[in-house]
Amino acid sequence: MTGTDPLHRVFFALWPDQRLRATLAALARSLPADGRPVPAAHLHLTLAFPGTVSAAKVAEMSARADRLRLPKIRLMLGRLGWFPRPRVAWIGPSRTVPELESLAAELKGLCEASGVRMEDRAYRPHVTLRRFVTRFESFDVEPMEWRPGEMVLIESGQAGHPGPYQVLRSWSVSPD
Repeated sequence: MTGTDPLHRVFFALWPDQRLRATLAALARSLPADGRPVPAAHLHLTLAFPGTVSAAKVAEMSARADRLRLPKIRLMLGRLGWFPRPRVAWIGPSRTVPELESLAAELKGLCEASGVRMEDRAYRPHVTLRRFVTRFESFDVEPMEWRPGEMVLIESGQAGHPGPYQVLRSWSVSPD
């Protein structure tokens, strides 16, 4: 990277439609947890997090993503949880979804093929509902069906620093 190649903090995600987004935002507000609800406009399910990269790498990852065949994915979001270390409360799929796991692995490989060093940890699909959580009580939640229609590449903030989200690119998921 040179001083003239701008940095972008980016990630690939599945993007909820407005109806699911509203339902998730209401759930985030009702959780018996402290912390702060994630703004409705920021609700998503991360597929791969390349992090802070050059504009050239963003362009290369986008071009590679153009060649992906996005699978139909059916999720049942019904499992609440809490990650104490990043201090987030979340909702995730009730069961493993092979198509989702495969897409996340493909995107991780696409990022690595673009020269991005990715973290070596297990994929744990979830939608973050609250941040800065220090106490959390789980409860049963009515499962929400989600058939994602869109995958996006998001920039979080500016010049490599966290902040508001901006959709850089979007790809349609195969319709049913």
